[in-house]
Amino acid sequence: MSVSVDISWKSLNKHHEELCGDKVEVLKKDDSEIIILADGMGSGVKANILATLTSKILGTMFLEGASIEACVETIAKTLPVCKVREVAYATFSILQIFHNGEAYLAEFDNPKCVFVRDGEIVDYPYEERVIEDKTIREYRFQVKLKDCFVLMSDGVIYAGVGELLNFGWTWESMAEYTLKCTKETLSASRLAAMLSQACDDLYGQKPGDDTTVAVARVIERRILNIFTGPPTHKEDDERVVRDFMNQEGKKVVCGGTSANITARVLKKEIITSLNYADPSVPPTASIEGLDLVTEGVLTIGKAMGLLRRYENDDFDEAFFDELDADNGASKLAKLIIEECTELNLFVGKAMNTAHQNSNLPFDLSVRMNLVEQLRECVEHLGKTVRVTYY
Repeated sequence: MSVSVDISWKSLNKHHEELCGDKVEVLKKDDSEIIILADGMGSGVKANILATLTSKILGTMFLEGASIEACVETIAKTLPVCKVREVAYATFSILQIFHNGEAYLAEFDNPKCVFVRDGEIVDYPYEERVIEDKTIREYRFQVKLKDCFVLMSDGVIYAGVGELLNFGWTWESMAEYTLKCTKETLSASRLAAMLSQACDDLYGQKPGDDTTVAVARVIERRILNIFTGPPTHKEDDERVVRDFMNQEGKKVVCGGTSANITARVLKKEIITSLNYADPSVPPTASIEGLDLVTEGVLTIGKAMGLLRRYENDDFDEAFFDELDADNGASKLAKLIIEECTELNLFVGKAMNTAHQNSNLPFDLSVRMNLVEQLRECVEHLGKTVRVTYY
């Protein structure tokens, strides 16, 4: 079995602080994905530096194949010691999920990871080891498809202290809420947004501590194929459509000319939707055998707006309402964010006559530029992108 991991995280800064004292690093290796969540002592700049140092050192050493002992030893020796409490302080959780299904988790002083499997909270056995006077919990286990893991900083379990609840919501109440949310949602990003929102609400929108949740869900590979733009030479129409249709995974065509080419080669008709749910986004169409057919440049541009917000961590529950909207741009962005681990782009380089004849300063470069932006953004989201030009 080969698994992929859907990863997302969300941080709330302590009220009145510019910088977050928690840091999340996500690393990709050929054989695995690694998530590191570090929580620096205190808040603000100092905590941010401690957390950043910790996550970077752990990440770099882990990528180089260092053992957990070596990592912890280095952290213990590197981090400055707090004069008052005499501890060098940053807590951390490291979760590594291998594509063959093996997993490893190490936790130092962070709240325990929430494991959800088959609709239940699971307790995995762990071993405690003392390294450099620090007690580390280590877990080794096999993952299954749809398993979900939530790492968190201690701001999560202190949410609500003194505000709405007399004693904060406990780890158990957090785990229960996670379970409830996983029944409703599939993607890591939605779950991270829901959990973060719950913490923010419990704090009355004034977090008393840096609060971070990092979610990893074990999913199958999901391939998304997008064909946009007519090929330079008309005789390549058949080839691009064949290449595109022969891929496994979902199929999306963006652009009127591209849709006409696809329909002609496949001998199918295009049925245009009359749904103008959002007048600012051109309507979609449908072609039998395809998952989505949209207009080109305007729709991709709008979808890029949503992808950029997501890339910049600017997502909350309201963002997902926009993502669920019934228009081509939202549908395209949703496929990329939530239903794709690998993206294949099939891009035609012909000048579009619709653009040439108009007086708009609109030419091939606009679409090429959008495709390039899309590629960069999706790669930045940790997905594999392949582009083929015709």
